[in-house]
Amino acid sequence: MPSMLDAVVVGAGPNGLTAAVELARRGFAVEVFEARETVGGGARTEELTLPGFRHDPCSAVHPLGIGSPAFDAMPLARHGLEWLQPELALAHPFPDGSAAALTRSVGESAMMLGPQDAGAYRRTVAPYLGHWDTLAEDFLRTPWDGLPRDPYRWTRFGLDALPPATLLARRFRGAKARGLIAGLAAHAIAPVGGLATSGIALLFALAAHERGWPVPRGGSQAISDALASYLREQGGTVRTDTEVRRLDELPPARAYIFDTSPTALARIAGLGGAYRGYRYGASCFKIDYALSGPVPWTAEEARRAGTVHIGPTAGEIDRALRAAVDGRDPAVPFLITAQPSLVDPSRAPEGRHVFWVYGHVPAGWEGDATEVIERQLERFAPGFRDLVLARATAGPPQLAARNANYVGGDIATGAFAGLQTVIRPRLARVPYATAHPAVFLCSSATPPGPGVHGMSGHHAAKAVWRRLRAA
Repeated sequence: MPSMLDAVVVGAGPNGLTAAVELARRGFAVEVFEARETVGGGARTEELTLPGFRHDPCSAVHPLGIGSPAFDAMPLARHGLEWLQPELALAHPFPDGSAAALTRSVGESAMMLGPQDAGAYRRTVAPYLGHWDTLAEDFLRTPWDGLPRDPYRWTRFGLDALPPATLLARRFRGAKARGLIAGLAAHAIAPVGGLATSGIALLFALAAHERGWPVPRGGSQAISDALASYLREQGGTVRTDTEVRRLDELPPARAYIFDTSPTALARIAGLGGAYRGYRYGASCFKIDYALSGPVPWTAEEARRAGTVHIGPTAGEIDRALRAAVDGRDPAVPFLITAQPSLVDPSRAPEGRHVFWVYGHVPAGWEGDATEVIERQLERFAPGFRDLVLARATAGPPQLAARNANYVGGDIATGAFAGLQTVIRPRLARVPYATAHPAVFLCSSATPPGPGVHGMSGHHAAKAVWRRLRAA
């Protein structure tokens, strides 16, 4: 190993590993330091409940992972990553036993919304169908990285994406379509009346039609393990169980890249209040279940879907999100659930299932939302509690303990609100650079934001290699 490394990466989440890979494959000497005993960050898999039940403590379903330009450019399949597609990407059930759903077929998805909204849905997504590769690359790009590949569609998508999801919902007349749109927008963990929430809803809908909402065989850890394996093949090194508290604890390097929260970077690198104005958002209360059988959804579509949203109406969803953002206890939470063992039997013993659910709560909330979450589940899956063999609960303090990037339990590493929606982590021509010329940030706090897609790491690495080559 050279006396001075080209780059040291702090944090072995998907973005940190992607940044390290991008540099190593270009011939730079790279070493990664991870505080936990395994790589993964927000993409890990553990036996949280009972032996043989493999749960994802953080992310589970990856619509932006399978369509990520960064991941697509790597031979991750050769390193063990296999995507599994559920029969339906998403189901959004209603109390009468019906459901809206997203499938690979736009026509099928549109018809589930009813005749009054089927045409409006087709017209909404039609301009972007068949253009996922360029759309994803342009949407997941950094603002300063030249012209988009498809300027016309990028501009059109931007005009559709910037308004709040409440305006997008006005294109539809029925409760099913409006509930579906609100549920998709809620992945931003912000009220659906917020800036650019339409873009979140549209992107996830298009991802379902174009690439699906898959799970990795064996769990989300497979993504991180594949990235780490490819990094080692390219000559990079990963050191786990090594917490970094100060910059001078790291070996000499020409660049230091942090897959951490902005405030952690400032503390470790001695940048004082560089990110004092950065805001963190609401949190979640998450439950991982070991079940004796599949979830007994009333809606048939939900029994075939990898992801199920429990709202059901746009009004209920918005009220639940506003309560979390405003600091109020959850009463009727909006739930995002995942049932990976429907498509991946390796996740649980034969005949058993793992199930993953979270509802939104205020940042730092120390209460127990198990009862209100299970009450919502029973509303759409009567008899659910009878199937529970074990449960592992995690509120904001536990989420923050699992992943230091989740400040106050914020799984998005930054609030999706106001100007911070489009300007993260601060206004800068190169948002990955810092006041220290050798220190960079690559976490979900940087563009394009949250999600297991590696694009923040990809763009940060590009900023680093430009700096190194210019030196």
